[in-house]
This record gives sequence, structure tokens and C-alpha cells, in this order.
Amino acid sequence: MQTSTPHPSAPLRTVDLPVATISADAFAPFGTLIAPAEDGKLFGPDEAQLELTRGTPRFYVMRLKRRDKAFTHITRHLSVTQCLASVGGKPWLLAVAPPADADNPGGEPDPAAIRAFQVPGDVAVSLHRSTWHAGPFFDDPTHDFFNLELADTNQVDHHNCLLDQRFGLRFRFVV
Repeated sequence: MQTSTPHPSAPLRTVDLPVATISADAFAPFGTLIAPAEDGKLFGPDEAQLELTRGTPRFYVMRLKRRDKAFTHITRHLSVTQCLASVGGKPWLLAVAPPADADNPGGEPDPAAIRAFQVPGDVAVSLHRSTWHAGPFFDDPTHDFFNLELADTNQVDHHNCLLDQRFGLRFRFVV
């Protein structure tokens, strides 16, 4: 796992991150919004363009515990697109930043480019390869999510930027 270089003792500043309702156009720089479609619809550019060739695909139900709706680190995966969807149809929050310098393990997000979205429970998202992300965040004590990535993503392709140490920043969702 890669972690960015810490910034020398920067004072921590909280950045309020306005939450937008997700739309295909607004989410396009970060990935694809996957909305329900009628059975038989042909594959097209409005669907997830998956990159799963760099390892063994893994589809599982991921159980997460509720966290404060604030974050000080953000993650990306250089080898795979990642798909997430709520189990049970409840809405959730996700923060993202563009996948700049997508093949550089030492790359960093642009803190000014971080955006937050509320994702309705009846849609999924596919993150472009190397899209920075923090979340999912939700209100229940625990929540399950469908997750499609690679079998070893969490062991060998989990690149983090510690926003508090690197930039002196903590991001807080503002709904």
C-alpha cells in the first residue's frame, strides 16, 4: 500500500464539502452512474466500462460500520475500476477526486477537486481506474454494499493519501 509523504506539522483545517445529488454528467469525471435499465437493453457508453484484466475479479458484499461524516484520508486503486452499490436500497455518501496521474503510485489528489455526492439506493457507481474516493458514508450503525474489484485490491492496490498529514485538511460532508 502506498501512502503520500506527510507535510511537516501543518495545522488541521476543516473543509466543508457540499453534497450534491449524483447525476451521470456530474459524476462523469470520476466514473459512471449505473441506473436501473430495462432487461434486454444493449450495452452502451452509459454503462460501466470495467477494467478487470489485471487480476482476478472479486464480487462480494462488503459490510461497513458507520463513521463520522468526515474524513482525513482518501484512497484509489491503480489496477481496477471499482463498482459499489447499496444493499437494501438506502442512500449513501461518497467523496471523489479525479484520477490524475493514473499510473503513478506516488500521485496525489488535488484537494480542491474533491467532490461529494449523495447516491440513491437504487443506483450503483463504477469508479474510473485510479479515481480517488472516500466512503461510503451512511447513517445506520452498519450497512452492506455490493463491491466489484480485484481479489487482491485491498492487499496490493490500496493507495492512500493522508489529507491531514499531507495538506493539513479534514473534509466534512455538508448535506
